[in-house]
Amino acid sequence: MRLAPSILAADFTNLAQAFKLIENARCEYVHFDVMDGHFVPNLTFGPPLISLARNLTKIPFDVHLMVSNPGDYIDLLSELGVEIISFHIETIKAAPRLMHRIQEHGMLASVALNPQTPLTEIEDILPLLDNVLLMTVDPGFAGQKLIQTMFHKIEKLHTYREDRELMFTIEVDGGVCEENLESLRQLGVDMVVAGKGFFQAKDPVLFAARVHGSRRRFHA
Repeated sequence: MRLAPSILAADFTNLAQAFKLIENARCEYVHFDVMDGHFVPNLTFGPPLISLARNLTKIPFDVHLMVSNPGDYIDLLSELGVEIISFHIETIKAAPRLMHRIQEHGMLASVALNPQTPLTEIEDILPLLDNVLLMTVDPGFAGQKLIQTMFHKIEKLHTYREDRELMFTIEVDGGVCEENLESLRQLGVDMVVAGKGFFQAKDPVLFAARVHGSRRRFHA
């Protein structure tokens, strides 16, 4: 699996050190949770902080838009060298149009689903997607435990991908820790987002190495 540490769990008084740690751990992405205080109750950062971060590392950025109007962010984020943009299917009706716009900017288009949102909501657009981000906690706050019933949802998505020979990757965000890494790997997850699991690990580099064990092919 690949690893995208969530910068939301880092020490914001020393971001340079946080990015150095991510680089030392050979993580493939840095994950940014952009929250607007409307789609989710919490409020975090936006493009200005991502722009600052771009000056601190060359690692590709994986941006998760937990916002009511994701289309407002696409042009700005494309200028910052973002590689993956995830928007919530719950926020938009014309998903294919937004996906195409993201891809036209040279970025990977990803759709995120809340725990209660069924996979049927994205079934018709899966052939067009580069990535699917499955939330395994209720979005908006860090440090929650992974909802165990989400394992079946991950398995179902993986089976759908294999049966139809599709090429989107599966990303999981929420409650990722040492105890569930192997289960997620066996279910066919390609990349995990870890905030507390990475930054508060006794040895973040070792945590990353355990994520990377038995690395699967990254389709995108």
